[in-house]
Parts: sequence; C-alpha cells; structure tokens
Amino acid sequence: MFENYKKFEYEYEGRPLVVETGKVAGLANGSVMIHYGDTVILACATASPKPRDGIDFLPLSVDFDEKLYAVGRIPGSFNRREGRPSEKAILTSRVIDRPIRPLFPKDLRNDVALTLTVMSVDPDCSPEITAMIGASIALSISDIPWNGPIGGIFVGLVDGKIVMNPTAEQRKVSDLQLTVAASEKKVVMIEAGANQVDDDTMYEAIMQAHEEIKKLLVFINGIIAECGKPKFDYPSCELDHDMFDEIFSYCEKDVMFALDTDDKNVRDARMQPIMDAILENFSEKYEGLDIMLPELIYKIQKKIVRRWLLVDKKRVDGRRMDQIRPLAAEVGVLPRTHGSGLFTRGQTQVLTVATLGSMKDAQLLDGLDEEVEKRYMHHYNMPGYSTGEAKAIRSPGRREIGHGALAERSLIPVLPSVEEFPYAIRLVSEVVSSNGSTSQASVCGSTLALMDAGVPIKAPVAGISCGLITAEDGSWDEMIDIQGLEDFYGDMDFKVAGTHKGITSIQMDLKIDGLTPEIIKGALERTHKGRDYIIDEYILKAIPEPRAEVSKYAPKVITMKIDVDKIAAVIGKGGEMIKKITSETNSTIDINEDGTIFILAVNPECGKIAKGIIDAIVFEPEEGCCYTGTVTRIIPIGAFVEIAPGKEGLVHISKLDTKRVEKVEDVVAVGDKITVKYLGTDEKGRINLSRKDAMTQE
Repeated sequence: MFENYKKFEYEYEGRPLVVETGKVAGLANGSVMIHYGDTVILACATASPKPRDGIDFLPLSVDFDEKLYAVGRIPGSFNRREGRPSEKAILTSRVIDRPIRPLFPKDLRNDVALTLTVMSVDPDCSPEITAMIGASIALSISDIPWNGPIGGIFVGLVDGKIVMNPTAEQRKVSDLQLTVAASEKKVVMIEAGANQVDDDTMYEAIMQAHEEIKKLLVFINGIIAECGKPKFDYPSCELDHDMFDEIFSYCEKDVMFALDTDDKNVRDARMQPIMDAILENFSEKYEGLDIMLPELIYKIQKKIVRRWLLVDKKRVDGRRMDQIRPLAAEVGVLPRTHGSGLFTRGQTQVLTVATLGSMKDAQLLDGLDEEVEKRYMHHYNMPGYSTGEAKAIRSPGRREIGHGALAERSLIPVLPSVEEFPYAIRLVSEVVSSNGSTSQASVCGSTLALMDAGVPIKAPVAGISCGLITAEDGSWDEMIDIQGLEDFYGDMDFKVAGTHKGITSIQMDLKIDGLTPEIIKGALERTHKGRDYIIDEYILKAIPEPRAEVSKYAPKVITMKIDVDKIAAVIGKGGEMIKKITSETNSTIDINEDGTIFILAVNPECGKIAKGIIDAIVFEPEEGCCYTGTVTRIIPIGAFVEIAPGKEGLVHISKLDTKRVEKVEDVVAVGDKITVKYLGTDEKGRINLSRKDAMTQE
C-alpha cells in the first residue's frame, strides 16, 4: 500500500534515531515520522503555490505542537483538549525557527509552515531536538527552496564532563543546558542556560556539539539523496538592480546624514523627507514604487551602515567597535513595590519590578515534561510607546515570551533556594524605551530589582549583546553592545548574560548561514569584558549587595516544622482551622507534605500570632506537667478544660479541689482560667486532668 515508504536508521549518542518517509501526511510538501528512542515527532513542511499580494518578507511559521496524549495525560482544561501553546512550546518553536529561517532564499515570499507534532515522549530523548532534526529533514526532502540541511544536539555538563544528549536524570544535575544547531561547516544557532559556566568550557561544548552534528548530517544527506524532490521555481521578489543603483546615487549623501546620529527620533525625522523626495522624483519612472519603498529604504540604509562598519570601522553613534553606550543604574524607583531597578543603556531603558509572594503563588505548569510548577517567573513587556509607535496594548507575543524566558533563565543560577528564601518571586521587565538589546537590559534591571527587594542572590548578573558584520570576501568584524540599526542591518545578535565567574545564558540570532569558531570565540571574549564592566561600574555602584531585609510592604516569612501526622489538625475539617488562622491573623500559610510550614504576613507580629496558634494546635502535653486552660463546659461529674486548641480534657469532680466538692458549679464556671495537671490519657485516648494535683504541686 505504501509504495514510497522508506525507513532510515542511525545510532545517535547511544540511542536509535529512525526516520520514516512516504507513510503519513503525503499531501505535505515534505513530511517525516521521526523516532528518537520512544520519542516520536511528525514533522510536516508545506508552502503556498505563490506569494500573497503585498508581502515583502518571508512568511514562515514554525509550530511545536504538544499533545498531552504523548505522555499519557488528559488535558486539565474545561474542554479537556489542548488550548493555546505552553510557554515551553513557544520557546521551542523559536529555537527551531532561528536556525532554519536564515537558510531560505532572501527573495522567497511564499508562505511556509512547519508543523512539528509531538506524538510520544521518551524523557531520555529530547522531543525538542528530535523536532529540530525532523524539521530539517522534512524541509530538505521537500520541493521547498531551502539551503539546508542542519542538525541539532543538546549538551549537558555533568560532574565537570561534557555530555551529548544527556538523559533525563543527567539533565537534572547538569550545570549546562545547551542547544546547538549547525550545518556541515558552520554553527547556525546557540541557546544556553548555564550555572556560571566559564567561557572556555562553553566554547569547547559548542565545538564538540558541532563535531557530533557533522556525523548526523552524513546520515541526513543520505536520506535527501534517496528521497529528495527537486526544488520548485518561485517568482523572485528581488528589487530591480538598475532602479536601486539610480535611487541610491540620488539619496546616498542625504541618507548618510540622516543615519549619522545616536538619536532614533532624529534619525526617523530626517528620513521622512528623503522618502517623500524619492516618491516625488521616481514614481512615474518606476511603477509600484510606493509598495517597494520600505524594502528599498531598508536596503539603502543597510548598504551604508554595513559599509561604515566594515570599511570605515564607524558606528552610527560614533562609538568604537568595542565601546559600550552610556549607562545608568538606579534602584528603589517605585516606593510601594517590593523591589525595583531602572537600567539605561543609550536610548534603551528597562524598569524591572520584583514582587515576593507565598509558595502558593508559584506557577502551575501543564506541559509534556516532569516540571509541574515554577517558583520564579519573569515577564517582559514592550509597549508601542517604547519605540515611538502609536499602537494599543496587546497580549504578549512570541517575542515577548521569549525575551522574558531568556531573562528568567539568566537569573535562575544565582537565586537562593526555597530553604534559604521561602518566597515565590515574580519579575516584570517594562521596556520604557527601546533602541536595541532590551532583553539584556532586562537582565541588568532584574539584578537591580532582586537586590533592591532583599533577595540574597549569589552574584550579580549582567547581559550584553555582540554584533557581527561580514563581507563577501570572508572578512568580518564584531562590535559590542549593538543598538537597533546594527541589529537590523547586521548579521548577528549574540546575547550573553552571566556573572564575573561565568555564563548563565546565551541566545544567538543570525541572518547569515552560520558562524566560524573564531567568530564564536571572539563574541564570548567581548561579552565577558562587557558584562564585567557593567557589573563593577554600574550595578554594584547602584547597590553594592542585596538589602538585608525585604521591603516593609513585602510579606515576612516565618518557617516552622511539625510532625506530618499533625498536618490534618492544623488544616482542620474542610480547611476550617487554617482558614480561621489566616483570617484572624491576616496571614498566608503554606504547608508542605513534609510538615514544613511557611507563614507570610506583612506585619511580623501577625505572623508570630499565627505561629503561636499553630504551636498550640500541635502541642503535645507532657504527663505530670501543669498547664493553664479554659473551662469550656460543665457536666455533673466534672468540668471540661481546654489546655490548647483542640486539646480538651475532663477534670473529674473528685479532682476539682483539695476538699470535697458537692457541686461542680461551686468551684468553677464556664470561661474560668484554671491551672490543671496533665495525668495522661485513658484507654480510649481521652485526656485526664486534675486541678487538685496542680494545687498540691503548687
């Protein structure tokens, strides 16, 4: 039945990698069912027959589609079906998009969609890496024009040793979470989270990953040779060269003057009359010039900026290639928040706000991996006004989610443990002005906010980006701290965050077909110097160390531990007791399964009261000791006395006084405070008390 069915097998880091073609999804331009261990991904690549009208970019979409049946779970939503993509699915889509996008022809405008459906998950075999490899093969064997293939690999650092595609258990103890994508000759994507890993170890991990990918690419090229389709022809959207040369000569000097400023607003104001003049002078000669104008202006500016950088070693704002923009750092910007930090780098400004909460505020996760909650959350917002645009606020897109996750990953290695600092932590980075490298400014602002909030981080973290400019002859140069134009017209945005000791995160965006080892090594060296400078000269001068105490507006934590069998008593029937305590003391109480209790209250005295109540609930009286309690009720044979919440015992009438008592009411009344001696419990577990013995003991 499946006459075109083919199966290919490869041993990838000790586990079987199996690729099947010609069996499912036959109407896609290219499709494969790829197995890595028991992880199974259906990778499908499709393209539209022709471009949509008015499209001046490549409309590429990459979707990592998580199915909870892959891990044997039913979705927890009301509809019991998958909803919007999880944060991890969005981040994985971005990780796969970044190495694939630069390898499409620059003039392709057809819609291209990559759908990567996760159908089965083996915890030891990363579905993310499997999907990346599947995407590469699906595109390569399809008729869609693409200059691949690429391969991908995940790298760990376990007990100081570099490990390729580590197992689930190895990933738990790994000091490095590195994803590398590469072609045969160059590295095309790097994404990393690291526990302060030094530059040399990071570089070696990347190089070893590339060597393993080269072996994988031999296998992939074999599949392409056997199953690959001829690539289809497409209408080129390249600008007419004669038109470009004529208009470039006309406006070159004016555009050079417009770009020669470090003020984005001034630059935009200078460019507008130039664009008006181009339309006025050339619209009759070149039909549709108004539609082509944005791309035309882009290419004119790109040619000038790249020439400045490559030939003249001149940057738009006059800096040297190794010079960072003017910086400023400030803490305590917002008076009533738990912590805040404002970081400014040129025209880029990020205000990060820290909020501390109880462990109940930790985010619950509903994804394919074993992580069910996270205590530290980082959110990133970039409103229209930050770039001078008039647009309404929308829910965060993939870019905002990605930048928030990058800043989050950068700071995780320096956060204190729950035992050291029993709070849930939320950071929100508000980009109030943007001219490049806002994600790394978010890292710096977040360090300031955490220290201002009194979070005892292990070391301050700073982030900075390195750019790249290349020429057709193979020459290249790098520049530190790229601003918007250099990012827009350059070839690389190599973002590195870390401490003095080592790297905590890397994210690399490319517009070319890959990086050589020399470029990677140079970027690591430049960014290390940059982050050291930021930490010493700005962050530590703004706030030398985390504040000794949390803000007076933040909840204070009291930690205590009780026996596990006492948890039910503290919670009470239907949660009645714990609700009563939190209501009366205006506090929040979290109870772990091991009996650890966290009491949070803005007013420390309220927290102490709550602790006292819990102490009383879990209190176990000692036989022979005296306690003061309250008479709660009277019966003919004695009085019941509560010596602690939930601990009530009977004082028999014969034990009420040293002399004979005819009537209980002659000695005590409901509400009286009396001292009694604990005599133990009877065979039914009832507490026996004696006022007479207490009087004698006194």
